[in-house]
Amino acid sequence: MTEQLVVKDEIIIEAAPAKVWEVLIKPKYVAQWDALPDNYPQEDMTIGSKVIWENPNGGETITTIIKADEMKELKIALYLSNWEVKPNEGDVAYLYRLEDLNDRTLLKIEIGDFALLKDGQKYYDASVEFADESKHVIKGLAEKH
Repeated sequence: MTEQLVVKDEIIIEAAPAKVWEVLIKPKYVAQWDALPDNYPQEDMTIGSKVIWENPNGGETITTIIKADEMKELKIALYLSNWEVKPNEGDVAYLYRLEDLNDRTLLKIEIGDFALLKDGQKYYDASVEFADESKHVIKGLAEKH
């Protein structure tokens, strides 16, 4: 079995899980910590919500929410149409877990498993940077709102 390529990161947020959850599912906040297409609807994201981007070199990138356990866990499957290997939905995903710490929240982020993909290291490296940047933006948005 090959080693997994899963990004793991976490941050403590000085806000209740309900506020952090809003930052994870409301497009007006998501657009500040992740890219959303200009025409993305403004409804809260929930199971089945998809975001589709056209890739500059052809194909598309699609994210689909496959689990939304309110204020606890959000899992978003990642799929690129130009991947040579097509993993099962959810095998490559963004996972956000919230732990209630009495008016504070521990946000745990897992992104991967990129070992399932050709060029997986490239996706892993980009996701390390994404996790580090996005967790600070999510923290800032949750703490001020």
